[in-house]
Amino acid sequence: MTQFGTVVPLVTARALSAREFTYELPEGVGKGAVVSVPFGRSRARGVVVEVVDAPPEGVKALPIEKVVHELPETLIDLALWLAEYYGSTPARALELVAPVRRARRKEQTPPGERQSLEGEAAPERLSDPQVAAVSRVVEAMDAGGGHFLLYGATGSGKTEVYLQAAAAALERGLGTIVLVPEIALAPQTVGRFRARFGGSVAILHSGLTDAERRDERERIASGEARVVVGARSAIFAPMRGVGLICVDEEHDASYKQESDPRYDARTVAAKRAALEGAVALYGSATPRPESWERLERLDLGQRLGGRLPPVRIVDLRREAGYPLSAPLLAELGKLAENGGKAILLLNRRGIAPALHCRACGTTFRCPDCDVALVLHRDGSLRCHHCGHSEPAPEECPVCRSADLARIGAGTQRLERELAAKVPELELIRLDADTASDPEQLAAALRRFREADRVVLLGTQMVAKGHHFAGVALAAVVDADTGLGLPDFRAEERTFQLVTQLAGRSGRDAPGKVIVQSFQPDARPLELAARHDVPRFLADELVRRKELGYPPFRHIVRVLVSGPSEGGPQALLEELRAGLEGAGELLGPAPLLRLRGRHRAQLVAKTSEPRRLAGRAAQLLAAAAPAMRKAKLSAVVDVDPQSL
Repeated sequence: MTQFGTVVPLVTARALSAREFTYELPEGVGKGAVVSVPFGRSRARGVVVEVVDAPPEGVKALPIEKVVHELPETLIDLALWLAEYYGSTPARALELVAPVRRARRKEQTPPGERQSLEGEAAPERLSDPQVAAVSRVVEAMDAGGGHFLLYGATGSGKTEVYLQAAAAALERGLGTIVLVPEIALAPQTVGRFRARFGGSVAILHSGLTDAERRDERERIASGEARVVVGARSAIFAPMRGVGLICVDEEHDASYKQESDPRYDARTVAAKRAALEGAVALYGSATPRPESWERLERLDLGQRLGGRLPPVRIVDLRREAGYPLSAPLLAELGKLAENGGKAILLLNRRGIAPALHCRACGTTFRCPDCDVALVLHRDGSLRCHHCGHSEPAPEECPVCRSADLARIGAGTQRLERELAAKVPELELIRLDADTASDPEQLAAALRRFREADRVVLLGTQMVAKGHHFAGVALAAVVDADTGLGLPDFRAEERTFQLVTQLAGRSGRDAPGKVIVQSFQPDARPLELAARHDVPRFLADELVRRKELGYPPFRHIVRVLVSGPSEGGPQALLEELRAGLEGAGELLGPAPLLRLRGRHRAQLVAKTSEPRRLAGRAAQLLAAAAPAMRKAKLSAVVDVDPQSL
């Protein structure tokens, strides 16, 4: 009997990528098959999303050309759900689970062997809270799944719970996916899992080459690799029989994808766990208010084998030195004399965030974006949004004054000042300018682990989840960089960043933490200095409930960009009219111009994000011809991490 399949062609155009087509299938081909099909005058890759008995009336179904490979059916269900929830299209969502596979040219060693740090031996015994947490996770695994928040101070043993739970999953013939927020955290996590599970660990992230990604996906699909470690895209690993999904540092905004479909890997992890009957385990020392409010909590308590280090807040209003205050220099001097390691966080790259003319007030800005250009060490001014670069001038092009001021400090300036004032210390910088290559990143972290009298300095990636022995000092060079942002999550982010960095110090010996700020009395800093996570979250939940922010309501925004200032605004006005009654609508409002395109957004607070996002996607699909003519592009963003 001839069978037919509903196929979604993997094309990018919104009008076509939202449609399904019917093809004739060979015997044995079913849902989840990635196929090559005739499509118009050419051919396209597609995914079979359903097997049907007959094509629609009046449709002559063409046969597929070939089967490329096959995916687990749960991944197809996951992608279709993702498209609907995030207001995207089936084709764009299916691309996430069915990326293009490159032809094999040569055999190569798995990337995990080159991109991992050395692991650690299993502890002789677990703490009582760890035993209780593992038991609860395994109980849920045997009962068909569940969702948990693994909460505990930095150093309380969350990773060991992941490892024990993964071992329990493997004993039951089930696989494990471990998510980390950034590639920078992968080497240490991969090393710890490889130390327990050897070659059965695969790695997936955007820093892999196409060939490496293909090889790792094949190892996962064949069942050779039953543990996957990676950044957000690893949630789409082609693994069958998933029993456990661990989301480490679950508070981190890097889990949100910033291109269509704008999925949140934490939410997708919850959905995949539900589809697989698996356990989703979210771990953090500074959880999101959403997780604190909604999830069953497994509390690990305080740090194993010691107390959290004392935190000193330095009032920069009373300090002559910036970015290095006198108290910070004194502590660095002790390191130079006595030995030890330090981690310094400054969440800005470059030499200075802006170059400013003292005479006429001109700030050098990107010609294509409404943002200041950042001064870098090589004498260039660069835009960190579009990549525009130009030589830094010797005089102001407006008034010809040579009196140009460098405003603020970035990681390159911090590195230069450290080299001048504490030359005895080895410096390792970790930011987006230095950590683009995964193998170089692993080498830098290995150097820091093995060295003495060394400083790891960089942007927020140095505060995330790293566990190094001998860190005697952790310092936030400027805690104010995020406090002034016009975002309801600004205080949450500042609290998390300071608390997380404080946790890098004193894990195996006495440590100190210094936080430099021009706002030393700010609530997030005071509570972070006391390591008071429950109090911060309790206060934050009260504030969010009053204002109707997550977790009490969802936020959906529609972002439109175009070549003229009025185009995005006009489209969003029409969209607003079509969304009336779907939630509390705010805007449309203009945003900063980026990459030469004007932008505007419409924001909605709603208790039904899926319905609102779906309606917005329908309206945008209907407007697609007019949008193409006006050269407008639009994305629907459910649960955005910044506004």
